[in-house]
This record gives sequence, structure tokens and C-alpha cells, in this order.
Amino acid sequence: MVNRDEDPGQVASRLTGRPVTGARRSSGSPAEVLLDDGTPVMVKRGDGPGAVRAEVAGLRWLAAADAVRVPAVLGHDERWMVTERVPTGSPDPDAALNFGQALARLHAAGAARFGSSPPDGPEDAYIGLAPMRNAPGADWPRWYAEHRVLPYVRGAVDRGTLRPAEATVFERVCARLPELAGPAEPPARLHGDLWNGNVLWGADGEVRLIDPAAHGGHRETDLAMLRLFGCPHLDRVLAGYRQVTPLADGWRDRVALHQLFPLLVHVVLFGRGYAEQALAAAREALTG
Repeated sequence: MVNRDEDPGQVASRLTGRPVTGARRSSGSPAEVLLDDGTPVMVKRGDGPGAVRAEVAGLRWLAAADAVRVPAVLGHDERWMVTERVPTGSPDPDAALNFGQALARLHAAGAARFGSSPPDGPEDAYIGLAPMRNAPGADWPRWYAEHRVLPYVRGAVDRGTLRPAEATVFERVCARLPELAGPAEPPARLHGDLWNGNVLWGADGEVRLIDPAAHGGHRETDLAMLRLFGCPHLDRVLAGYRQVTPLADGWRDRVALHQLFPLLVHVVLFGRGYAEQALAAAREALTG
């Protein structure tokens, strides 16, 4: 049975089997803990049922592609996980180019279907603190509408952060998704929550990705998320990506379409402040 009163140091010792010599003061999660041999590790508490299971499965699925690096999982249970700590440095153009190449290889590793969970991952997962259901589908436009746009539109309306009349804009996008989606693509292996805060620029010159919401999806969604909140040297990331795998014609015109998912998640989690941005993206998606 898990002791819910454990502190991060106790958790790290229990899950790694190693004594702990110290912990950096932290009032939240994740927390940095020092093992007895001087190795720093990160201890993170799951925020909801199945959250740790989903994140561990996602990290291992991404690592299995042997493409973009992720922190190693050193131990976990249903409530806590311990991962290696990544020493970070400054964003670098060469690292960005290499990251783009690795991201293309990650996507090319594929998934069984759109919406597929990582092996051993739960169907009911999370993106940040928001629920995210990994229900498989064969057709990306229909799947994206049913599982990545409309559930968050309904959630935002229920919370009063999106007005019922405004929801019709997103419904129009969903109705037109078959024509707006561009050429058909096979399911890609997505990080799923690829905003800049989940990109660690390692001190060794290699990028690591953290906090995945991994699933099978459209590769342009990961790329659109990188653009949404700004990513250093994004032009170099995209250049590296296209060196490995060309992007389909018109991908720039579909950025707003793919940004609807993370923007609507933000509307649900953080309120009205993101609603206008989501509405603008929906209108841009409709006009191309």
C-alpha cells in the first residue's frame, strides 16, 4: 500500500532502492532529490487516477522509437514516478536541427491507429491536468473532431468559459474537417503535448522531451504545438524535420487547425482568457 504522506525523498528511496542524501526545497511536484551516490533525480506525483501509468507508458513508448531522447524512468507506482534529472543548457541552433531530425524519426515510428494508447497505457489519460481519452479511430478528421475538439468545446461551454453561440464556430470546423485536413497521413507516434515547456535543451547539446500525452495522431499536431507558445530556433527544428521527412503541401495553412486541440484544452483548464485565441484559430482554419 502506498503511503500518501511520504515526502519526495522517501519516495525516491523506496522506488529506486537507493538511500537519499538530500532534497532541494520544493513545495510542489516535481521535486529534485539527491541519491547517495550524488545522482540527482526528479520525483513527480500523479495528479489523477492513472496519470502516472499514462506518463510512464508514454515515456517508454517514445523511448522505444530510438529517436528523440526522454528521461529514463527509474521507478514508479500508481501515484509517484522517479526519473533521471536532465542538466539543461541554452537552446542551440545545432541542437534544434538535430531535434527536428529526431522528431521526424519519432513520428515515423508510427502507431497502430489514431488515438492508440502507448502499450500498457490507459485509454483514459491526460494532457496536463485535463482528461484526454485515447479512443482509437481509423479516420483522422472524424477522430480529431470526436476526441480532440468537440469534448473540450463541450467542457468549456459547461464551465461557462465558452458561450454556446461560439461553439458553433468549432462545430463548423469539424463538419468541414475532411476537406480541411489535407492529404491522408498514417498515424504518427506523437508526444502529444509538445509545447516549449516540455522541451529540455540538455547541457550536452541534446534535446529531451518530458511530460508526454503520447498517442497515435497526426504529425502536424506536434509541430503546431511547438509553434503555439514559441520554440527557440523553430526554423532550424523544421529544417531538420524536413531533411528526414517532407511535410505535406499546405501544412502551414493547417497550423491553426491543429492548434485547436491545445487551445481548447487551455480554455477548459485556464478559462476565458484563451477563448478568443481558440476562436481566432477556428476562424483561420475555416478560411485557410
